[in-house]
Parts: sequence; C-alpha cells; structure tokens
Amino acid sequence: MSELTHFNQAGEAHMVNVGGKDITQRTATAEGHITMLPATLQLILKGEAKKGDVLGVARIAGIMAAKRTADLIPLCHPLALSSVTIELTPQPQSDRVHCLATVQTSGQTGVEMEALTAVQVTLLTIYDMCKAVDKGMTMGGVRLLEKAGGKSGHWVRNAR
Repeated sequence: MSELTHFNQAGEAHMVNVGGKDITQRTATAEGHITMLPATLQLILKGEAKKGDVLGVARIAGIMAAKRTADLIPLCHPLALSSVTIELTPQPQSDRVHCLATVQTSGQTGVEMEALTAVQVTLLTIYDMCKAVDKGMTMGGVRLLEKAGGKSGHWVRNAR
C-alpha cells in the first residue's frame, strides 16, 4: 500500500500539490442504491410523489454535488468537470433504485471523490423527496467501480 498523501512529514493534514502533475483525461464511475418500501417505489415510478419528479430532481442534485465536491471534502481540489452523468435504474424486484455516476475532467488530479459524492447526494435527494411516506429507506453499496487516467492508471473493482 502506498503512503497516505494528505499528510505531511509532521503528520499534519495538507492539500496535495498537484502542480507538477501532467494534465490527463480522468474518469471515475461510482455506484450505490436506495432500498424502500414497494409502495414508495411505485409512487416514484408513477410520478405521484408530492414533491414532483423524484428521479429528475435527484439526477440534477447529483450533478450539482459533483461540481461542489471541493466545498464539501476539505482537501479536495476544485476541478473543472467536463462531464457528469447520473443513471438511475429502478429495480422493482428488490424495491430499490440503483445509481451510477460517471465524472470526467482533463486535469492534474482524479475525479473519484466527485463520482462518489454525486452518488451519495443523488440517493440523499431521493430520500428527502420520499421521507414523508417512507422514513425507513436505506442507502448502501456506495463504492468506486472504476477510475482511469493519471499516474496510477486504470483501475477496475474486482467483482465481489
């Protein structure tokens, strides 16, 4: 395992200097899901949630979150993102909605945190829009699936 980069030699937290790194195309994909009561998923699918288009609003929230990751995670660099894609797939057989977020940039540092943040905020938005009818919803399975670009190259999660 390589050394943790967000600590200096004295063990103090610091922002990593990426100034000397090459600008490369960087991509990261993350996923997660929210599980709910069957009736809650039906409200979403039929467009009958009182707050409106749950999946549409959640998708926009995820995109906005990816763009604001550096405001939320203290040592993240602000990045100019070239693309954020949020795919929401209802899974009626398991009473859940699956979220897949892919983020891209050309820069000196990766977009893993942006993809993970996009997933979390997308799922939180679904929770917020449906909590009036289902406070027991559960979010889980949030994880990085793949990242490409930069010094460490291409990484893909092994199936588990």
